[in-house]
Amino acid sequence: MGDINLGSILTLAVCIEAIWWIVWIGLAVSRKIYANAVFLLVTGVIWAGIDLYALLTLGSAASVVIAVAMVVVPFLLLPGMVTIITEYQRGVLFRFGKLVSELQPGLNIIFPFGIDRVVKIDLRTFTIDVSKQEVITKDNIPVNVDAVVYFNVFSSTLAVTKVANYTLSTTLLGQTTLRSILGQHDLDEILQKRTELNKLLTDLLDRDTDPWGIKVSTVEIKSIEIPDSMKRAMAKQAEAERERRAKVIAADGEFQASQRLADAAAVIATQPASLQLRYLQTLSEIAVEKNSTILFPLPIDLISMFLNKGKDEGGK
Repeated sequence: MGDINLGSILTLAVCIEAIWWIVWIGLAVSRKIYANAVFLLVTGVIWAGIDLYALLTLGSAASVVIAVAMVVVPFLLLPGMVTIITEYQRGVLFRFGKLVSELQPGLNIIFPFGIDRVVKIDLRTFTIDVSKQEVITKDNIPVNVDAVVYFNVFSSTLAVTKVANYTLSTTLLGQTTLRSILGQHDLDEILQKRTELNKLLTDLLDRDTDPWGIKVSTVEIKSIEIPDSMKRAMAKQAEAERERRAKVIAADGEFQASQRLADAAAVIATQPASLQLRYLQTLSEIAVEKNSTILFPLPIDLISMFLNKGKDEGGK
């Protein structure tokens, strides 16, 4: 009775594991990993043959040991043949140390026992904070500049086989490129042409990291620290520039006013009565202020008339 119960249990376990094995073969075929599918098929046939022989000769102790051992084999073999790649990753497959292929997202079947090795690479965008770099500008001014670099891996195979650590290598290259490019420009250009410099840094980094399978999308200069003495000099320059603009604006205003006055004088010269009207208008404006003293403008022509009349009488 004990042999019958043991045989039934082993038979049920073997049937379940056989279905499991067949599912694994189907997964390998569906993922077009034919070498692994053939390996599973061959080992499955051998495993099934040994199991069948052990179950048919279950009366002996050796057969029982073999049957139990065969039940354990799938738990040791099959789980190690599965690797899962997430959607934002790619897997680089090495077989006996040789590059084989790039694994796509999902469930993938590989050879167990260290025959296959999978290196997973993240394809999401990474951010590198380039630490502050002391740069001597073209006009010999020391400044501290830091930046941020955005990049992602576009070829996981190149990122694994062409560079040991693509993140560290991109960081160090960003620091070197930042110092080299900014050192070729004057301080005024660095402060005024950030957009052009960001694009130039992006193009250079992207070109240098392309053989590593790295795509540099953006480089942004975050801050530029200038010495205090240079800040004071720039403040004086800005103040002098403001004063110059104020003087130019005031001079332009005086010039325009003089032109308008000249035009008004030309109009008044043609119509003498308009000058008298201007006098009266001035009186009305003074009266509004409630002043105790009112200055009444007297036409020069009227005074000159009396002066000329006195001279004529004296001559007679």
